[in-house]
Amino acid sequence: MDWPLDQFGCAFTSLLLIDKEIVRAVIQRVREGSVAINGQIKSAIGPGLLVLLGIEEADGSEDVEWLSGKIIRLRVFNDDQGVMNRFVQETGGEILVVSQFTLHASTRKGNRPSYIRAARPEIAIPLYEAFVRKLAEELGKPVATGEFGADMKVALINDGPVTILIDTKLRE
Repeated sequence: MDWPLDQFGCAFTSLLLIDKEIVRAVIQRVREGSVAINGQIKSAIGPGLLVLLGIEEADGSEDVEWLSGKIIRLRVFNDDQGVMNRFVQETGGEILVVSQFTLHASTRKGNRPSYIRAARPEIAIPLYEAFVRKLAEELGKPVATGEFGADMKVALINDGPVTILIDTKLRE
């Protein structure tokens, strides 16, 4: 299989397999990240967090509140002793949020993923926008974003690699 390559010739892949849980967000500590739409860079960040966000029909404002707080307080950046003990604000890091309904894919039946659990745009867009606003408020600076529903090309250099999966229903 031919994987897409970034500007450095590195291939990107993501594989999520979680028994019966539904992933709400994938958080990656990055050295840099960007999202392009129609060949044009829409947003780019330096060191910080890339958040792939999937919104489900059952999600609500309480999930936005909890998830944004959890992400802001994640201690995934190294302190002076090399221990992951610092959060994004302490490092002056940035955040890039990209909507990704495919995080709610179900492959239980057959080989074609079903996205029946993913929220419809009229539900997902307001929650996505509220999530971005809440993150920016807690971070104290603007949060970079993709464009909801667009065909996006996401590039990143994962730092570590550090990748965290968070489920708002399980609160972990």
